[in-house]
Amino acid sequence: PALQDLTVFREGWVEVQDEGSQLLAVLLAPRRGEMVVDFCAGAGGKTLALGAMMRSTGRLYAFDVADYRLAKLKPRLLRSGLSNVYPVAIAHERDERVKRLAGKVDRVLVDAPCSGLGTLRRNPDMKWRQKPEDIAELTTKQASILQSAATLLKPGGRLVYATCSVLPEENSGIVNAFLTAHPDFERVPADTVLRQQGVDGEGLVTQGDLQLLPNRHATDGFYAAVLQRRPTSSDRGEADATLSD
Repeated sequence: PALQDLTVFREGWVEVQDEGSQLLAVLLAPRRGEMVVDFCAGAGGKTLALGAMMRSTGRLYAFDVADYRLAKLKPRLLRSGLSNVYPVAIAHERDERVKRLAGKVDRVLVDAPCSGLGTLRRNPDMKWRQKPEDIAELTTKQASILQSAATLLKPGGRLVYATCSVLPEENSGIVNAFLTAHPDFERVPADTVLRQQGVDGEGLVTQGDLQLLPNRHATDGFYAAVLQRRPTSSDRGEADATLSD
């Protein structure tokens, strides 16, 4: 029978998702009771994974600029049984509904719009449809989205920036430029995070970031960098005081 006809699927016990998408949720590692934002949620596959990791507690906002994509999330939410997800259609990355959460969020996932060139094994015609000017336009958008998403984080909060592209200019190029301009953020080695989450990251990490390649890992091409907003001096002082109590 087709997957959608199976009882385990209809009752929300399983979802279909590429390994790379699952690893993004692992890298973000949301905890119970936290406030989390999936900044480019789309149809919500990764949103569902994050909500499940949060055990349906806290608040998980699913942002997207396309109502029709978020509409696909709603029946999946009903099937999953999650009660902590709040889909929100935004006009753009600088929407007032985004600004209201500035400095309040524990974790943010940015699965940025990209060329999709990591999916060539499933969409081979894509390589003839992408032009250099398209990539230049995308990288400008990606940098703007990352900039806006980063403002949501509390000090000490975590952001995962990801694409399904294999082009450095959409991946490490965006992240490195952001870190240069924002000394209050630092890169967290992806293999360290994976190890903390019980995942063997050997062969999955290049120069500190997750890099999946179809020819090497039998997955779609995926990139992800883990960034953390540095704690403020007062945060560090509170932590030191707690440790000394």
